Amino acid sequence: MDTKQSIIIDCDAQPFTPKGWKVEEHRKGGQFVFIPANIKLYFPRIQRGENYIEGNKLRGELVNAPVLNANVLDHLLTHPESFPEDWKKDEKGDILYIFFWGTTYLNSYGAPCIRFLYWSNGSLGWDCQWLINGWDGKYPAAIRTN
Repeated sequence: MDTKQSIIIDCDAQPFTPKGWKVEEHRKGGQFVFIPANIKLYFPRIQRGENYIEGNKLRGELVNAPVLNANVLDHLLTHPESFPEDWKKDEKGDILYIFFWGTTYLNSYGAPCIRFLYWSNGSLGWDCQWLINGWDGKYPAAIRTN
């Protein structure tokens, strides 16, 4: 993406909240210039490879990381052509699930969860993962590089 065509995402804005959900935490991030080079897919060492880490522990690992919030996720959902090709699958050809840890929701059951994006069957989708579940090497966090 050319920087002349770059998009500014207001990461301070209230994020989209699915019906029946609540925002538990929303880390504001100012005006974010959406260029793939400004984003890194991050795995804490404990999460790499075949290792799993429980979501609540991973949340603690990421507390000081420059994680992106759900405003970036929602931008990508409305502009799937901006979803980077190298985010679709890992080196083994497995689907990657990109998590946006800057926004924690309480879903309709009251369970804390993190929304994520994934590319499957030629389209972009989203879902959420409960913090009591495990994260592995296919579940990177989207973080700022700038």
